[in-house]
Amino acid sequence: MSRIVVGVDASPGARGALAWAAEEARLRQAVLQVVYAYHARGSGGHYYYASDHELPAAAGMPSQEIQAAPQDMTAMLMDRGEVDEAAHNSADDLLDTLLGELGDGLTGVDVQRSVIDDRHPAEALLDASQDADLLVVGARGRGGFSKLRLGSVSHAVVQHAVCSVVVVTQRRT
Repeated sequence: MSRIVVGVDASPGARGALAWAAEEARLRQAVLQVVYAYHARGSGGHYYYASDHELPAAAGMPSQEIQAAPQDMTAMLMDRGEVDEAAHNSADDLLDTLLGELGDGLTGVDVQRSVIDDRHPAEALLDASQDADLLVVGARGRGGFSKLRLGSVSHAVVQHAVCSVVVVTQRRT
């Protein structure tokens, strides 16, 4: 059976791409894999806690060096786990919302959901589409360069995908 991979985020472009991919999957009787990739730890891939550092100086005396403060590693790891869990739950909620918006548009379509943590969306989509028949993305996601015709993710997948790619644009009104 054929498989269509569609990348989504919270943007209007992703909603259009999902609707287009769902209809194409229904027509082709293909599996629709909906992929949402995100960085739970931010773009740098790590957390920063201001309390991780202290200045070892007496009052009124400037410090010559900054030293790491001793931390309760268990508490810090629990905080990170809570952040990771909250991010994953938010991603699941987003997929629920996007798929719910399609309603009957998914009738007869075998939908697979994929939430991919801590990967650049383009990298995650390229990996997910290695054995797909088609990869679908919106022209622009949530990036800040609104005048660009393609966003960074759509540009990357067009350049590097091993399957056919459809970039769904938004209609101008």
